[in-house]
Amino acid sequence: MMDPNQVAELRKFVEQLKSNPSILNDPSLIFFKDYLRSLGAQVPKFENTERDYEDKAETKPRFSPKHDDDEIMESDVELDNSDVVEPDNDEPPQPMVDPSVEVTEENRDAAQSEKSKAMGAISQGKFDEAIDHLTKAIMLNPTSAILYATRATVFILVKKPNAAIRDSNVALQFNPDSAKGYKARGMARAMLGQWEEAAADLHVASKLDYDEEMELALKKVEPNAKRIEEHRKKYQRLRKEKELQRAERERREQQEAQEREAKAALKDGQVISIHSISELEVKTKAAKKASRLVILYFTATWCGPCRYMSPLYSTLATQHPRVVFLKVDIDEANDVAASWNISSVPTFCFMRDGKQVDKVVGADKGSLEQKIAQHSSSK
Repeated sequence: MMDPNQVAELRKFVEQLKSNPSILNDPSLIFFKDYLRSLGAQVPKFENTERDYEDKAETKPRFSPKHDDDEIMESDVELDNSDVVEPDNDEPPQPMVDPSVEVTEENRDAAQSEKSKAMGAISQGKFDEAIDHLTKAIMLNPTSAILYATRATVFILVKKPNAAIRDSNVALQFNPDSAKGYKARGMARAMLGQWEEAAADLHVASKLDYDEEMELALKKVEPNAKRIEEHRKKYQRLRKEKELQRAERERREQQEAQEREAKAALKDGQVISIHSISELEVKTKAAKKASRLVILYFTATWCGPCRYMSPLYSTLATQHPRVVFLKVDIDEANDVAASWNISSVPTFCFMRDGKQVDKVVGADKGSLEQKIAQHSSSK
């Protein structure tokens, strides 16, 4: 059961609603109004209340998300992929032979014969037959780079780029200066749309043994490779800019947090009384973190010149809110005075980054103002 006092309060509230239904349009009761509507209740609108509230709600400042936190979405690169083919991933790998097998002179001659047959088949457009002859030649002479490179060129003709790349890789293992191996691999990579890798292979091949077919291939490959490179550099630059923006925002947020922390701990525009060494350490550390100048004013109640300087010191605190004005009564906090070797009052010690940078001894109003101006603007 509900508490009788709560029931009485609720009954009183309902009676108020009966006499003045516009109470429902108070912004603090919007949750209750929504609940009534969810039960099917008809809640009347009042022109100068609910509409005003809705208008105010519409004009509340809306904060857009920080776009520099969003991940960069790369656009697609416009490429000419008209000659790209489906990869021959379903094809079983072509036969390879253990290269450590000893090759006799007789096998070399037989391999050369099979290669000749393959070249004849190629000239007749019988590419599968050419592959069979070249495979036999490789079986007979598995260390011949030219045989693998030649079979790679035939795989290109039958649109089997992955097979061509496998043969080209073997050819380049046996002969790192095989122009035919680089050319075949570059053309095969172009067929797979691997434009940058294709361009790199074809450029190496052109330096080793240039021909017109290679020139035509480069004219096809280079524009796409260049677009990809420009696209990559563009987004590398954008990511770098984003990182710099993020770093700057984090630095700014950290600085603002330090400022808030300092403002809470250092009471901008006010003179802060220090009663112990530990209290002084807290304030100086906060000032150091916020890169604030600190002035430590040593005074005493019996000191006549101090009574003259204290009102000025308070005024200077209001004029320089970014400077931390501390005050130590040497009789009340004699441990602080002793740690600073104070022998006379008033004494004003200036600190920056936890270290003393200057000092004014005596009721010298001009020197105090001059040194505050000097040190407060030095950083």
